[in-house]
Amino acid sequence: MRPPVLGESEVIEALDAPDGPGWHLVGGKLTKTVDCRDFVGALAFVSRVGELAEAADHHPDIDIRYNRVTLALVTHDAGGITRLDLELARAVDGVDPGQPEPG
Repeated sequence: MRPPVLGESEVIEALDAPDGPGWHLVGGKLTKTVDCRDFVGALAFVSRVGELAEAADHHPDIDIRYNRVTLALVTHDAGGITRLDLELARAVDGVDPGQPEPG
Protein backbone atom coordinates (compact mmCIF):
# COMPACT_ATOMS: atom_id res chain seq x y z
CA MET A 1 0.00 0.00 0.00
CA ARG A 2 1.35 3.39 -1.02
CA PRO A 3 1.67 6.06 1.67
CA PRO A 4 -0.53 9.12 1.11
CA VAL A 5 0.93 12.11 -0.68
CA LEU A 6 1.36 15.12 1.57
CA GLY A 7 0.00 18.50 0.56
CA GLU A 8 2.43 21.33 -0.10
CA SER A 9 1.43 23.08 3.14
CA GLU A 10 2.10 19.86 5.11
CA VAL A 11 5.56 19.54 3.54
CA ILE A 12 6.42 23.18 4.22
CA GLU A 13 5.21 22.82 7.82
CA ALA A 14 7.42 19.72 8.28
CA LEU A 15 10.44 21.52 6.79
CA ASP A 16 9.88 24.57 8.99
CA ALA A 17 9.47 22.53 12.20
CA PRO A 18 12.31 22.77 14.75
CA ASP A 19 13.11 19.07 14.16
CA GLY A 20 12.40 19.30 10.43
CA PRO A 21 14.90 18.14 7.85
CA GLY A 22 17.30 20.70 6.41
CA TRP A 23 16.01 20.27 2.88
CA HIS A 24 14.19 22.49 0.35
CA LEU A 25 11.01 21.97 -1.61
CA VAL A 26 11.88 22.42 -5.29
CA GLY A 27 9.73 21.32 -8.19
CA GLY A 28 7.65 18.94 -6.10
CA LYS A 29 10.70 17.21 -4.60
CA LEU A 30 12.70 17.51 -1.40
CA THR A 31 16.23 18.54 -2.37
CA LYS A 32 19.52 18.97 -0.56
CA THR A 33 23.01 19.78 -1.85
CA VAL A 34 26.09 19.03 0.26
CA ASP A 35 29.75 19.84 -0.29
CA CYS A 36 32.21 17.09 0.55
CA ARG A 37 35.98 17.22 0.89
CA ASP A 38 36.66 15.89 -2.61
CA PHE A 39 35.34 13.33 -5.10
CA VAL A 40 36.29 10.38 -2.89
CA GLY A 41 34.52 12.09 0.02
CA ALA A 42 31.44 12.56 -2.16
CA LEU A 43 31.46 8.85 -3.00
CA ALA A 44 31.78 7.95 0.68
CA PHE A 45 28.88 10.25 1.54
CA VAL A 46 26.73 8.69 -1.19
CA SER A 47 27.64 5.23 0.09
CA ARG A 48 26.41 6.13 3.59
CA VAL A 49 23.22 7.62 2.14
CA GLY A 50 22.80 4.44 0.10
CA GLU A 51 22.95 2.31 3.24
CA LEU A 52 20.18 4.40 4.81
CA ALA A 53 18.14 4.24 1.62
CA GLU A 54 18.44 0.47 1.41
CA ALA A 55 17.44 0.08 5.06
CA ALA A 56 14.39 2.28 4.42
CA ASP A 57 13.65 0.64 1.04
CA HIS A 58 13.31 4.18 -0.29
CA HIS A 59 15.85 5.66 -2.69
CA PRO A 60 16.79 9.24 -3.57
CA ASP A 61 17.82 10.57 -6.94
CA ILE A 62 21.55 11.35 -6.67
CA ASP A 63 23.72 13.69 -8.74
CA ILE A 64 27.47 13.88 -8.07
CA ARG A 65 29.55 16.77 -9.46
CA TYR A 66 33.09 16.30 -8.17
CA ASN A 67 32.71 17.13 -4.44
CA ARG A 68 29.10 18.35 -4.58
CA VAL A 69 26.24 15.88 -4.10
CA THR A 70 22.63 16.82 -4.80
CA LEU A 71 19.90 14.54 -3.51
CA ALA A 72 16.21 14.63 -4.43
CA LEU A 73 13.43 12.74 -2.69
CA VAL A 74 9.92 12.01 -3.95
CA THR A 75 7.84 8.86 -3.69
CA HIS A 76 7.54 8.18 -7.42
CA ASP A 77 4.91 5.44 -7.18
CA ALA A 78 2.70 7.66 -4.98
CA GLY A 79 3.17 10.67 -7.25
CA GLY A 80 4.49 13.11 -4.65
CA ILE A 81 6.17 13.66 -1.31
CA THR A 82 5.17 11.28 1.48
CA ARG A 83 6.23 10.66 5.08
CA LEU A 84 8.84 8.23 3.67
CA ASP A 85 10.62 11.14 2.02
CA LEU A 86 10.60 13.22 5.21
CA GLU A 87 11.86 10.28 7.29
CA LEU A 88 14.73 9.53 4.90
CA ALA A 89 15.58 13.25 4.67
CA ARG A 90 15.90 13.41 8.48
CA ALA A 91 18.10 10.30 8.46
CA VAL A 92 20.34 11.72 5.71
CA ASP A 93 20.73 14.92 7.73
CA GLY A 94 22.58 12.78 10.28
CA VAL A 95 25.26 11.79 7.75
CA ASP A 96 28.41 13.91 8.00
CA PRO A 97 29.58 14.85 4.49
CA GLY A 98 32.98 15.90 5.81
CA GLN A 99 34.43 19.31 5.23
CA PRO A 100 35.47 20.63 1.84
CA GLU A 101 39.14 21.44 1.58
CA PRO A 102 39.94 25.15 1.91
CA GLY A 103 39.95 26.89 -1.45
